[in-house]
Amino acid sequence: MEIETLDIEGIAVVAPAGRIDSNTAAEAEAAIMPLFATARAIVIDFGKLSYISSAGLRVLLIAAKASKSRNVPLVLCGLSKPVHDVLRMGNFTKLFAIHEDRTRAVLALARPAG
Repeated sequence: MEIETLDIEGIAVVAPAGRIDSNTAAEAEAAIMPLFATARAIVIDFGKLSYISSAGLRVLLIAAKASKSRNVPLVLCGLSKPVHDVLRMGNFTKLFAIHEDRTRAVLALARPAG
């Protein structure tokens, strides 16, 4: 798995490519979790992710808890049908705002609250 990380005006974008499974979940967690200390919001772009296992869902659950406790918005985008199906079956689609693509996710986070 490869992970691209970039900053768009204080919004951290994390884009894993390949698979998040028991072999790569720790790498994904290590890329995502430190961002809660520096970013004003986080987008996880799954556009290049082909598979997510229960180990990957665990990483998302940890990130959701950090998002809530640290008041840093976290959204997902670019979910393929297989990845979306796994998240839906685990009721994870109720935990996150999900956007079609990175551009829409960043725009949604960039809007002022109110």
